[in-house]
Amino acid sequence: MDICDPHIHMISRVTDDYEKMALAGYRVVVEPSFWLGEPRTSPGTFRDYFNHILRFEGDRARQWGIAHYSCIALNPREANDRQLAKDVLAELETFLVHERCVAVGEIGLDDITEPEVEAVHAQIELAKKHHLPLMVHTPHRNKRAGVQRIIDMVREHDFPAERTLIDHNTEETIGLCRDFGCWAGHTVYPVTKLSPERAVNILDEHGTERMMVNSSADWGHSDALSVARVAHEMRKRGYTPEQVRKVVWDNPMAFYAQSGRTLALA
Repeated sequence: MDICDPHIHMISRVTDDYEKMALAGYRVVVEPSFWLGEPRTSPGTFRDYFNHILRFEGDRARQWGIAHYSCIALNPREANDRQLAKDVLAELETFLVHERCVAVGEIGLDDITEPEVEAVHAQIELAKKHHLPLMVHTPHRNKRAGVQRIIDMVREHDFPAERTLIDHNTEETIGLCRDFGCWAGHTVYPVTKLSPERAVNILDEHGTERMMVNSSADWGHSDALSVARVAHEMRKRGYTPEQVRKVVWDNPMAFYAQSGRTLALA
């Protein structure tokens, strides 16, 4: 079965991960912009990072028959440095027009500060200007309040729910996303987020429409094969091949196709 991981940070992964993913059936990965662990201090470091995930990671993935795409944004954590945020936001459009950029993201909230909120507003407007979908990070703390704040901001800009992916959902927040009508992402990440079992429990309750799962695999204790493990858990519970494919392939591909850019296979 073909698999798409709609949120994975391959800059943090070794080449062996690409090989294992290829053997497991991964055909497409999408890499959103994120915080690298050490705060960046100048716009130039963002430029280099954006170029890396738009160019070099695509070359790495292609060696294993995997197509790699990216989402470009100022991440919420680094939005709290107001001057740096201003400088980075001024340059984002240079990267948003790249053919392998398929959304504005990860935008969103971390500590739910005013600078983070300002960056969300600015980047929703950039998404509207460039006709790109939004890929949204939700906070680790006060998650329900953060998701509601994000939904309120998206509505304030009259940005379509069907072009919005709100990620890192849990049992606490999925109802808000379902009521809003956006796409809902679920991160299967050992220890700190969902297990495959919990993710499929959510699918059992809420169905598969506009639902997707991802690994968000990065520099932490994470698993690049998380989406494949969810597919396995779905099969164990009696989901049909069509239902499994909808979650691990059809839904993420349909969401990012809204960028207007062709998601060609490698």
